[in-house]
Formats: sequence, structure tokens, C-alpha cells
Amino acid sequence: MPELRLIHTAEDVPPVAEPSDAEAAAMARAAVKLFDRWGVSDHEATVLLGGISLRTYARWKAGRFGRIGRDLRTRLSNLMGIHKALRIVFADKERAYAWVKRPNAAFGGRSALQVMLGGEITDLMRVRHYLDAERGGW
Repeated sequence: MPELRLIHTAEDVPPVAEPSDAEAAAMARAAVKLFDRWGVSDHEATVLLGGISLRTYARWKAGRFGRIGRDLRTRLSNLMGIHKALRIVFADKERAYAWVKRPNAAFGGRSALQVMLGGEITDLMRVRHYLDAERGGW
């Protein structure tokens, strides 16, 4: 039987920089605008943001973000990655915004929004990875 050997250790992998508070607030502002462009309801926005309350989302829409924790920063980062990939894949930005609600064979006929509304970070990551592969990012 072949011998198993360690390929790398955690020390070999550089740490991933977490967004600063200012960067997180900027992503939150962008997400509010993006949800408007995607035609996402306030309730859907709260699901995409990990179940924040409607009251908290109303404060976000008013420009008051408060503390943005690690989970929420990860969600925002994935949403920004999805937005960036769509802008690369589609030259027409209106087509890019509309794509999110269109049925897609890659998602079993569901739209990307329906997938993301599963509520898990992995649902956002699934859409992001699909788009990264489509744009040649893999």
C-alpha cells in the first residue's frame, strides 16, 4: 500500500485577509444597491444576508450598518464576487442584473436567486463558483 504523506501544513498557507470595517461597510452599501438592481425584496435580502432582521436591513438601506460580523462579511464578499463575475460575463449590465432571476439548466432549472435563497453561505458560493468557471476563472 502506498504511504500517505503530508502535502502542506497550515503554516504553508498564507492567511486570508479579512475585510476591514470600512471595506465591510462599503460592501454592505454596494449590496443594498445590488439587491435593488436584481429586484430582490427586503425579505429575500435578509435571507441572502444570513437571516438579519427586516429592521436591521431597513437600517442598512438608511446607511446605518453597525457591526458586520465574519459570517456576514463572507456573504458580502461572495455577493460582490457574483456581481463582478456577472459584469465580466455580460457586456450589457441590464442583462447581467436580469440573469440572477432567469432559470438556469446548471441549477436544475432554478434561477441563481432561487439557489442563493437556500440561505446557506454555500448556496452563495455555488453561484459564485459557477460564474467564476463560466468566465474562465478556474
